[in-house]
Amino acid sequence: MTCQAPERLLSPAKLGPLLLQNHMVMAPLTRSRAGAGDVPTALMAEYYAQRAEAGLIITEASQISPQGKGYPRTPGNFSAEQIAGWKLVTEAVHARGGRIFLQIWHVGRLSHSSIQPGGGLPVAPSAIAAEGTIITETGLKDLETPREITIDEIPGIVADYRRAAEHAMQAGFDGVEIHAANGYLIDQFLRDGSNKRTDAYGGSPGNRARFLKEVVEAVTAAIGASRVGVRLSPVFDGFSMSDSNPTETFSHVADMLNGYGLAYLHGAQLGTAPFDFADFKRRFGGTYIANGGYDAARAEAALREGTADLVAFGSSFLANPDLVERFRRGAPLNQPDPETFYQGEERGYTDYPTLDVA
Repeated sequence: MTCQAPERLLSPAKLGPLLLQNHMVMAPLTRSRAGAGDVPTALMAEYYAQRAEAGLIITEASQISPQGKGYPRTPGNFSAEQIAGWKLVTEAVHARGGRIFLQIWHVGRLSHSSIQPGGGLPVAPSAIAAEGTIITETGLKDLETPREITIDEIPGIVADYRRAAEHAMQAGFDGVEIHAANGYLIDQFLRDGSNKRTDAYGGSPGNRARFLKEVVEAVTAAIGASRVGVRLSPVFDGFSMSDSNPTETFSHVADMLNGYGLAYLHGAQLGTAPFDFADFKRRFGGTYIANGGYDAARAEAALREGTADLVAFGSSFLANPDLVERFRRGAPLNQPDPETFYQGEERGYTDYPTLDVA
């Protein structure tokens, strides 16, 4: 028995200057398939092109600099070779009628000295280690206590975000998503559990949001606000992340972002603490992408109720290159294979069957 197709989810949508095929977004998913020099490959181009029926693809996170890297084989966006590799991806997606944004990141303390240039310590707003281990080229290692970023270093990191956005445009992307979520560098500045600074970048919510504000202003000045989205995760509690008052912190952030005319705010509804995502959306005032374990029925309901303007799907897009068509037909979904999330080359990457093959 087939279910009724989610008509609103499958209908075209506007995103700034872009017309999207539908209201479905492929969420950013780290896959660790980059080649030597962290260069995107033809295999990556095939993977994204297979999923070009999504209204919008947001790529896996791409480090803005060698310092921003946290995991093996994640793609960069700072060298000429990396830009050329990403161009293979954008051309393949556009050839199939898709739209694609590049997610740009700096992992901050979620790195390791064996990965960092010159063997230096990872950097963070404060010298506070996250608990746990990290994957490196030589296996799992304990996370280290990072070095606190000096105030004089911050403009250079902001400039790295700006250059990454400019490089994304050179590579043919439709826009960029600033990764300010999931315990990475910008999120580390935003939360008072990881930011104990006493200068202009610490203390009040406004001070802790200053780094994000400067990144947003630099990136929007470089490529235009209508090509820029921001991802936030107000109650994410992985990687030892915490905040004493997430409502106060992220209400301030949403109010701050309201004034820039951004393409969207991408809310990752991850974590168990109570949080009013409807108010978060209202405060931002623009296009809101909801992300948090949605299926077709929940996504359709969110769009009709106005709690989302677009809906992001993660592992379901990973395992179903034809997810849009499966939703249209009410067809069963392939189940994702966690063992191949971060390894396996084409296995568990480009070999998930489509309906026609199945």
